[in-house]
Amino acid sequence: MAPRVHAPSEEYRALVDKAYNKFARLREFPAYGRNKWDFYFHKAFQVYSKLWKFQQENRAKLVEMGLKRWEIGEIASRIGQLYYNYYLRTSDSKFLTESYIFYEAISSREYFKEHDKDVALANKQLRYTARFIVICLLLNRRETVQILVRQLRALVEDYTRTFQEGTDAKDWKIVVQEILRFMKADSACETSRPLRYCLLYDPHPSLVFHKVEGKRPLHLEDSILASYYHNEVKFSELTLDTFRMLQALEWEPSGALFKARTDSSSSTGASGGIGVSDEIPDPSLPPNPHKYILYRPTVQELLLVLATACDELSPDGVVLFYISASGRSARSLSTSMSSQNLAGAPQPSKKGVVSLTPTLSLKNINVNIPQTEITPYTETPKVDDIEGKSPSTSAAGTKDAAGKSPPSEPPGSKTPGLWLGSKRSPGYNFLYPSDILPFTRRPLFIIIDSDSSFIFESISGEERGEQAILLLSPSMQPVEDKGATSTSSSSSSNSSGNMFTFFLTAPLLAFCRVIETSSKNMPKAGYEQTEKLLATLVAEWGNALDSAALDPVWARVLGDPFLRQLTCRFIFCRAVFGLHSKYRDKLEYMPRCCPPLPDELLPSSKVVETVIYLLASRFGVSDQFDCKTSSTKKVDGSNGSFKDETTTTGEDFSAGEASSEDCSDERNTFIP
Repeated sequence: MAPRVHAPSEEYRALVDKAYNKFARLREFPAYGRNKWDFYFHKAFQVYSKLWKFQQENRAKLVEMGLKRWEIGEIASRIGQLYYNYYLRTSDSKFLTESYIFYEAISSREYFKEHDKDVALANKQLRYTARFIVICLLLNRRETVQILVRQLRALVEDYTRTFQEGTDAKDWKIVVQEILRFMKADSACETSRPLRYCLLYDPHPSLVFHKVEGKRPLHLEDSILASYYHNEVKFSELTLDTFRMLQALEWEPSGALFKARTDSSSSTGASGGIGVSDEIPDPSLPPNPHKYILYRPTVQELLLVLATACDELSPDGVVLFYISASGRSARSLSTSMSSQNLAGAPQPSKKGVVSLTPTLSLKNINVNIPQTEITPYTETPKVDDIEGKSPSTSAAGTKDAAGKSPPSEPPGSKTPGLWLGSKRSPGYNFLYPSDILPFTRRPLFIIIDSDSSFIFESISGEERGEQAILLLSPSMQPVEDKGATSTSSSSSSNSSGNMFTFFLTAPLLAFCRVIETSSKNMPKAGYEQTEKLLATLVAEWGNALDSAALDPVWARVLGDPFLRQLTCRFIFCRAVFGLHSKYRDKLEYMPRCCPPLPDELLPSSKVVETVIYLLASRFGVSDQFDCKTSSTKKVDGSNGSFKDETTTTGEDFSAGEASSEDCSDERNTFIP
């Protein structure tokens, strides 16, 4: 008996059901671990590829049998989600580009335009638009983001008018407010260089080789990026701080073929074509480090991901552990500590958050840990006098501009850990330094951006196997209001992002914020030239890191271009605050590092002071900095190298023109 021939509609529906089941299966996997989900992702890709090809080949027949355009759009949207979530899992930017291709096709062909006043279809269109905004943000397609935000606002207004009974209309209004706030907070980056590692500004990986004697060099393999502030700037589950750090740990997608953004307006995603040839990754670049992006994790979730990263780490790998969170302040906890049981506080509520990254959510992590109070790491970090320190000093921080050691704890602070809990009752959701110690059996590069960062100095010298590197933020940061003289604690998230993270990801923009000026007020050519000059000069500080006084643990990681760049930018941040007349005598504004870096890179050193004075002179704010020398070496603007000439002023900011390159990289891409 001949096998039954299925009608195209029957086969199509069977493929749709199978594809949707595969897609739903992926939601059940936790956000950590690399090998458990890979098989199922490939299965889902295979089914959706077959479904997409089938509907293309049988489009006419399927339309006759009732296929709607929004159904085609939903398939394309699911494929785009698969690519996006695969990017989140692997950090491979080519999957982010593929996701953009599908989402842009949905937009240009208006698959969701006619939703027939159906609330479910209207929600699909809203979710698609919000996801597309996230993808365009990650690809730095800001003009497309502006267009999509206007579309989202119009869709939400129409949704509210049409479906007044919809219970989620208020949530969608919040989503619109979030993206508007996010874009306003990140507006300074619109005119800056790419936050990603870009070969037009940063040294080529082959040029940052660092000789290591004794032990093998380490490379950045895994990064854990977490942020937890109340009312912090975010969109979906991507906060402003993690958004910036994420980019700083990736290669610019087009690598050396990066084109100025002013020349790319003709290839924005809102046009009829795909226009992504300039975004295709340069195959000659190394792969991006793998990243875990965690939104408001509990302590248990955070430690579980850290344990997974350490367990999967290769022998020559290092884990970057970044967390931006507030500490335990007497003001914030005076009420909750007296009225709440700290041992059994409820989990933080995420009600009202429209999640756009389902497979990234930590909701499926099951951690069976008794709800008992965690004993805080109460031992006060001891900071020995730097002048008489021994190599084994456990909590040696950094010197200030005068060469003095900062105190182990700012006056008036009572902060045993980082606050990763609900606003009313933080409970056992405090992250203590002792929580991280078990994971120091593997190499860790720890970055803490918090008003309580100083307590993590106690980790240094207490490691279980591998000496950890710590970059610790100041406990205070300047207020954002221009001309203000007061200071603001970082216990509340800054509306434009935390200053320390800003220095690590966009140092020149952070410098502009400290000197209370805007990069947008400067001539574009001069500003671009200064971006390149600063990147070159800061990179040259790496040569001073070859000092014999360099701690061996630093020597092992400085061959990695990302870790080397973060270290040099830390030195720049410390120098700016250490030499600025408003902050140099206030130790609460000084970032610290463990183990200490060579004295040749202290703010008071000539090689560092020269760069700060030159930069301040170009902005016309040299009077804001207290430099010991009134002269500085002149810098060759073409390559950033020093000349043995003396000058009392920096070059005028508008002098010179930034060189540009008009290169492109092409590859054949699949267009839906």
